[in-house]
Amino acid sequence: MEATKKHFFNDMGVMLGRSMRHISRSMDTIVTVTIMPIAFMLLFVYVFGGAIQTGTDNYVNYLLPGILLIAIASGISYTSYRLFLDVQKGIIERFHTMPISRSTILWGHVLTSLVSNAISVVVIILVALIIGFRASVGILPWLAVAGILMLFTLALTWVAVIAGLSAKSVDGASAFSYPIIFLPFISSAFVPTESMPSVVRAFAENQPVTAIVEAIRALLSGQTVGNDIWIALAWCVGILFVAYFFAMRVYKNRV
Repeated sequence: MEATKKHFFNDMGVMLGRSMRHISRSMDTIVTVTIMPIAFMLLFVYVFGGAIQTGTDNYVNYLLPGILLIAIASGISYTSYRLFLDVQKGIIERFHTMPISRSTILWGHVLTSLVSNAISVVVIILVALIIGFRASVGILPWLAVAGILMLFTLALTWVAVIAGLSAKSVDGASAFSYPIIFLPFISSAFVPTESMPSVVRAFAENQPVTAIVEAIRALLSGQTVGNDIWIALAWCVGILFVAYFFAMRVYKNRV
């Protein structure tokens, strides 16, 4: 049993190294994923921020959680794209002819998504600090925020795995992420939900992004988190398990 675990982790390390080398040779993917959310952040802070009433004097503090989720939603599309190319080029079939743990092929892509999205998140937070973001909280709230973002990334990345294995074209492999990127715009990420029409408000208050944004915002501002953090964790864990289950089924059927 111990030898099997060691074999699995060794194989996963090899697959992670392979995917990370692809990232290092194509840094434009991380740059692209990072630039768009930063552009949104600058646009809302310096153009729309003065007209948006959020009950806070520092709009970038209000805005940042939603921007981080947009960055992650954008980043996972590259996981789907790289996995689609592996399937189309027959690389996965070649790996299957080798004595390796088959699930590590997917885990290599998933862990690469975690690393690349973490880099993007750090860069965006640094830019937010430059333009005025401040969070006078200790290390524990930051660790809680990191944990929520990691779960959110894992959940969406396994959704991306399903798309990468199922897509019939390159465009189809990445197009699934567009609705996910759009979700923060219909949430409390940019404006309070109280300002929305009743139907839109009902959707905004009962979709996962709002709970995640509210939990991160409360943690970074030192406020009482309440039930938002449990709702956020429930959404992330639920999506993660469902997406993982279907991803593995698609993987077995496809390959």
